[in-house]
Amino acid sequence: MDVPSIHHVQIAIPEGGEDAARIFYGDLLGFPESPKPENLQGRGGVWFRTENLDLHLGIDHNFSPATKAHVAFWCRNLDDFRPRLAESGCDIVNDEPLAGFDRFYTSDPFGNRIELLE
Repeated sequence: MDVPSIHHVQIAIPEGGEDAARIFYGDLLGFPESPKPENLQGRGGVWFRTENLDLHLGIDHNFSPATKAHVAFWCRNLDDFRPRLAESGCDIVNDEPLAGFDRFYTSDPFGNRIELLE
């Protein structure tokens, strides 16, 4: 098997969560929105693209937040994110040090755990 990289990550969100997702992932984290293919638009959700990863937020009709499993986003200028997220009402949770990284956890508007690290 030859798997050179991850193509995309999908995070579940509740029905009707697209606008809150755009604020958190688009406005606060700075991910540019990526258009969904026309044949998938009827499913709801919203897609974003970073420099090296596609992030798909998909509607889960039986949504339950991922409070342990999480995505870790490698960031530049991590210290810029802490106040921006805190001022918007997001909790900032520091964890045990990880050698070579500065990091913290937060949650998206739906309770999904998100790690940011530099």
